[in-house]
Amino acid sequence: MIFAHDTEDGLACTAALVNSDDGEEHLPDIATLSAFLKERGWTGRHDRNEAELRAVRALRPKLREFWERDEDGVVDLVNTLLREARALPQLVKHDGWDYHLHATSPSTPLATRMAVEAAMAVLDLVRTKELGRLRVCEYPGCTRVVIDLSKNRSKRFCDGGCGNRAAVEAYRARAKKR
Repeated sequence: MIFAHDTEDGLACTAALVNSDDGEEHLPDIATLSAFLKERGWTGRHDRNEAELRAVRALRPKLREFWERDEDGVVDLVNTLLREARALPQLVKHDGWDYHLHATSPSTPLATRMAVEAAMAVLDLVRTKELGRLRVCEYPGCTRVVIDLSKNRSKRFCDGGCGNRAAVEAYRARAKKR
């Protein structure tokens, strides 16, 4: 583990949320959003309505900006998200997790909690000068985002199968040369 468990979890969830709109809609309905939340261990308020789904979808382009901005821009976005949510960081322990940071209450609307969780996770990257861990997939034509939590900072491809495609293409290119 490179960062605290809640930071790594927040970064992974942020990337997954951003990648849920990669030209194809991966959050088409409330049931899919509910499954997304369950898979990632989200707790707290979940209204299960169209307004909430729209708010979560609308958050994705703003979160993608973490991968597009320079350090000062990322800091501005982190501060804006935290300020808009009136975030108040606190240590909490729940659902089998040891102490970790939450900056909103469980009753805060889902999209706001997601924005704050993303901001809290990215602020650790800023503080440790590790923004380089936010990348865009290197596979040609893929625009999905990558969070590189490897020790040697070597992750190049998204979790959407691009690494496998690149390996197969490289193998075929080598085989063709023989």
